[in-house]
Amino acid sequence: MAKYVIFPEVALRLAKERAVLPPEHQLLAPTLLRSQLLARLYRLVHEGNMTREEAEQHLSYVRGLRIRLLGDRVLQQVAWSVADRLGWPDTMDAEYVALTKLQGDALVTLDNDLAAAAAELMAVAPYEALLRTDTER
Repeated sequence: MAKYVIFPEVALRLAKERAVLPPEHQLLAPTLLRSQLLARLYRLVHEGNMTREEAEQHLSYVRGLRIRLLGDRVLQQVAWSVADRLGWPDTMDAEYVALTKLQGDALVTLDNDLAAAAAELMAVAPYEALLRTDTER
């Protein structure tokens, strides 16, 4: 079983594509994923790039992914250290990196700069890895 830590933009792409993930994959994210996802969808609707109905469908899809959300004290401490080590201005992205360090096999992001920075500390997988079974690697 592969454990992938996903960012909000990955969850949105999965929703947009209505992707079917192999059952052996487990998705993880910090608890802040919920708020970030809601904020991004709201912004898309507010800017006229998506209807409210589409946003609600995306939210429903993501809720159905059974993402394990974590956000304990240890995660916060590691996130602080990661942000400090990488010279980041805040700990938002660092929570995803920290969670991967603590419990994930690989981090999945659509942000190439973030992927490059995180690759210094852990495995980073492409989006397509989420769609492949463990035997297809």
